Parts: sequence; structure tokens; C-alpha cells
Amino acid sequence: MSLTFGNVHFTQQPQRVVYVSGSLMKNLKLSGKKSVHLRFGGERIPATVKSINKTGKHLYLASGIRKGIKVPNTGGVFMRAQEGEVQIGPLIGVLSDGPTSSMVHPFGSRTGFIKQLLTIGGKQSYIFAFTPRDINWNNETINGFFLGENGRFSRKRVPLPNVVYNRLPSRRAETTHSINQLRERFIRRRIPFFNWSFFNKSDIYRLLEKDTAANRFVPESINSPSPEQIKDLLDRHALIYYKPSSGSLGNGIYRLSHVAKNGYYARYRKNGRNALLRFNSFGSLMRTLQARHGRTLRGYVAQQGIRLIEIDGCPIDFRFHMHKNGRNQWAVVGIGAKKAGKGSVTTHLKNGGSLLTPEQALGRTFGTRADDVLRNAKTVAINLAEAIETHHQHLLGEIGFDIGIDKDERVWMFEANAKPGRSIFKHPSLRAEGRASIEHILEHCLYLSKFRRRDG
Repeated sequence: MSLTFGNVHFTQQPQRVVYVSGSLMKNLKLSGKKSVHLRFGGERIPATVKSINKTGKHLYLASGIRKGIKVPNTGGVFMRAQEGEVQIGPLIGVLSDGPTSSMVHPFGSRTGFIKQLLTIGGKQSYIFAFTPRDINWNNETINGFFLGENGRFSRKRVPLPNVVYNRLPSRRAETTHSINQLRERFIRRRIPFFNWSFFNKSDIYRLLEKDTAANRFVPESINSPSPEQIKDLLDRHALIYYKPSSGSLGNGIYRLSHVAKNGYYARYRKNGRNALLRFNSFGSLMRTLQARHGRTLRGYVAQQGIRLIEIDGCPIDFRFHMHKNGRNQWAVVGIGAKKAGKGSVTTHLKNGGSLLTPEQALGRTFGTRADDVLRNAKTVAINLAEAIETHHQHLLGEIGFDIGIDKDERVWMFEANAKPGRSIFKHPSLRAEGRASIEHILEHCLYLSKFRRRDG
């Protein structure tokens, strides 16, 4: 296989001809060939090859070719030749959804992130965004959203892509029959589909139980615990977190504590404010939780509380944004230190938390040890990502870890998110990491679609 980067142009000739510059003919090993099959995404078409005298690597597609395989526009892309076939691309699809049919914000609050992906990715690939409604499975095409040079979206019909990056925003929608069927259809066509679905907390804890090396970084966790199990956990640890298995943004989380001779306490979020309740007995605490949540408590996880490092009396935890790179290896791309708001159950920014760089947080806590602590935490995060991937049955390309560090420098993993939010990248000191995150996504798309050399 030969792989190179060149420029695709259009010509108005109606024939099925590709015009290839001399150096590109040499790179793609086409010298002496009279015909070739041209592939774009899921479509393939035969074409006559004609050499042209032009410096640089250029491929001109006659209109008969361009319309036959639905190449959406000109520009710099990769080309790979193998056994009489030249493939141009990759064609990358970003799957998401939105509440409106607006062409300005078609993906709601995710539109800005998708625009960044399409802007950076468009310099080396054909990349578009789409919703489940945009796929026509009968003729295997997608009516995708492409970003023009003017920064506006336009719709273009293209073949099924070489790879799909899943950023569907709804947990509920992902469990429907139609979305399950959509994913299976891509897999049946051997189209890599990564970030299969949101993680379920209890599934991740169960999965890591199989891996003793990784599980020592996970606080003791019990899925769907009985009241007796919760009391036992509280008696042993004095502090636990009681949280919904499929929740996000800190919703529905309780911080339960037991103070000898004082009683039991529950911290939680209510109507946008931090609330604290005190109970004389464990039984009255459980009756209140059962009255508030009823049957939904069956989907809760009880987890050992960790006494985290603090700044100004407020706990600190860390969001580690992990990516697969172009060599299919896990890398820590961005780290945000989140300081809890006063009286908050979690460090979520929406609940009054604030964002620091890890150097600021660890420097104030560990002084000269800060660099070593951070280096160790990165190693642990990579080991955890590798362990989850080993035991997970679908392709992963991105994970967000909520990680804590205690006063003894021990690293703890509280949660893993398959589609992590990007709020840490709004911090002025983390904007470069935000761009690196997008570049890692695109590099991994190149890797999965085989438009990247795998020897480096």
C-alpha cells in the first residue's frame, strides 16, 4: 500500500477520467496504468487514468467521476493506492443530534465544538456532521452538514463514511432500538464506530473488578446496595457518596456522613442550591431517601468517600481528558483541577465549583512534590484507560476520568465518562489542550480509517 497527501481538483469534462500529476503517479505507483478504481467512503467507480505535466501532487476528477462517487469539494486530502484501487479521504462522519432544524445551530450547544472539529479536520480530510435522520440506508448515503470557508453549514449528500465519531448527546436516545440498530448497521459494514455509548457507572466498576491492577485505584463501590450495606460502608468509612448509576453533572448525588454522637448527615443539591440535612438515626436517613426517590434508588451506587486534598477548606478533584492518538495509544491530553464550591456535594462547575490548572492545585498542596504527584496520576490514568479498553467490547477513543488525590498522594478514580464534557478547555491556560484534544480525535479517525501510516 502507498499513502500520500495531495490536492483534489474538479474539471468539467463529463467522462470518467482522473488526471494525475507526474509525482503523484509515482507516489501512488500508477505509472503505466491505463485504468483504476477510485474509492470514496463506501462508493467505488472505474476510471481512466491520464497523466498530466504539472509539478506537485494533484488529482483532477472529471465531473463523471465526482458525481459518481459524490466527492463534495476540492482540497488537500490523503490518497492511498492498493491493488488497482485509489482511495481518497478519509471521509469522517461526526454523529450528533440537535433540538432544531436551524442551519446556524443545527447541533444545539454542541455546534461550536462540531465547528472546531470540521474546521481543523477539513484541512486534511473530508469531514461532516450528521444526525440519525440524515442517513438513507437504502442507497447508503448521508445528507451531511459540511462547513464552508465562510463558517456556515451547507448540506451535501455523500457515501457512508470511513469512520464514525459518536457524539450523540442523549443517554436515553442511545438505548432506543433505532440507535442500537444504527450502530449495528455501521459495524456490519465494517465501518469503525468509536465511543459506542455513554458509560454506566456500575458497569465500569464491575468491569474494573476483573482487573486487580486497575481496581486498587477505585474506591470500594457497591451497586444497588441494600440499607444494611450502606450502613456497613458508612460505619467503616464515615463518609460515602450515594449516586445514580447513569447520572451526570452531579445530579441526584448525596454525600452521606456519620459523626459519632452527632448523627447522620446528607449533603445534596436542591433547586440549584446546596442543601444539608441532619438525622438522629440511620433509619430516618434511609426513609427520607426512599421517600424522595422510590424505586429509582435501585439504580444507585454507594461508594467509599475519600478525604481529598483541599484548598481553602474546599475539596479538589481532577478531570483527566484522555484520547487515543494516531498510533492507537492512550494519552493524557488535558487536565483541569476542580475546586468544590462551599458546601457543595461535588466539584461540578455548574454547582459553584471553580477551575484551576493542575499545577496551581498541586503546587499549593504538595509544594516541591507536585510534579511527581502529577506524573504518577498521569500514569495511573493511562493504566485505567487501557484496563477499561481491554475489558470493553466496543471501540473507545476518548475517556474523561474524575480523579481524586488524597493527602497521602494516593490516586483514586471516581468516574469514567465515554463522552466527557469540554468545560475544562474554557480555562485560559487550557485552550491549547482543547485544540490538542480535537487534533487527537482527528488523528485517531485517520488511524481507524487506515489513512495513517501505522509504522510510526
